[in-house]
Amino acid sequence: MGRVLKVVLLLVALLFVGLSMTGWWLLHFDEVEEPQLPGTIEHGVTEHGGLQRSWSVYLPKSRGAHPPLVIFLHGSMGKGDDMRLMSFYGFDAEAERGGYVAAYPDGYQGHWNDCRASADYAANKQDIDDVGFLRDMVAQLVERYGVDPKKVFAAGYSNGGQLAFRLGLEAPDLVRGIAAIAANLPVDSNLDCTKSGKPVSVLVINGTEDPVNPYDGGLVQILFDKSRGTVLSSEQTIAYWRTLAGYSGAKQIERWPDKAPDDGTKVTVDRFHLPRKPTVELITVVGGGHTMPNPTYNLPKLLGPTSHEFDTATVLWEFFKSLPDPRSANRVGKR
Repeated sequence: MGRVLKVVLLLVALLFVGLSMTGWWLLHFDEVEEPQLPGTIEHGVTEHGGLQRSWSVYLPKSRGAHPPLVIFLHGSMGKGDDMRLMSFYGFDAEAERGGYVAAYPDGYQGHWNDCRASADYAANKQDIDDVGFLRDMVAQLVERYGVDPKKVFAAGYSNGGQLAFRLGLEAPDLVRGIAAIAANLPVDSNLDCTKSGKPVSVLVINGTEDPVNPYDGGLVQILFDKSRGTVLSSEQTIAYWRTLAGYSGAKQIERWPDKAPDDGTKVTVDRFHLPRKPTVELITVVGGGHTMPNPTYNLPKLLGPTSHEFDTATVLWEFFKSLPDPRSANRVGKR
């Protein structure tokens, strides 16, 4: 009997070790020390809707008197600093190069109240006014740091990408452009946002092997949680925004060079762009997962493959800074 017990205990121990190693393999991601950049990190609080909402900003030393502002929105069960970590501080470094202020707000209890009606987290159930919070935060940053209110952009990952969509749908006056990573618009039956019907520039970055947000549309699922409901495909998502922007002709298609042949991913871009119209782009990471591409580091394998074909931080800023200033268009029109 003692021998049998020892065998059982050994098997249990081996199973535990095996599960632990599997869990480490699935959840491990590369770590990097925070770079010594010349700018500074500051923290603040915005009061909105009876709540104390927190945020942090990276203030580049290179910024001018009225710098642009890029708001980075974290994913589910996260906080603002997670966006810094998931980009391996790439957003801070790009802010220093580009001279823009990078803002990292915190969601309500780890989530944002996006447009997915069925989501079961507190931000959605309590109908937290995240759009109003971000409006107040922007106004505070304009007053405190002099950011240009006409050069405000928002980029989000996963749940944060969904909130970026909400800003595009309900507050196109607040943001000149939005970017959503690993996110598709909800289907109409799962949509509880009010569409303004006004166009905005949009960039979507999605992987075809995303295990959470299906590239071809369908049920969003995080492990056993299916509460977030169904979303459109990536192409249907882009079709909504480009139709809103007034594009009816053929798209421009680009295939980027394969810079990292060993990572199993490739990149194609569908682009809709004409002078004096919002720009709409879909970057498809063929073989990519629920991750943010970067040249060097890997995110957890549970999220699918990490592409090393491009740097998300650089691509986002290149997109945002290329968007025309509506004030310039108005001046041209008055001549």
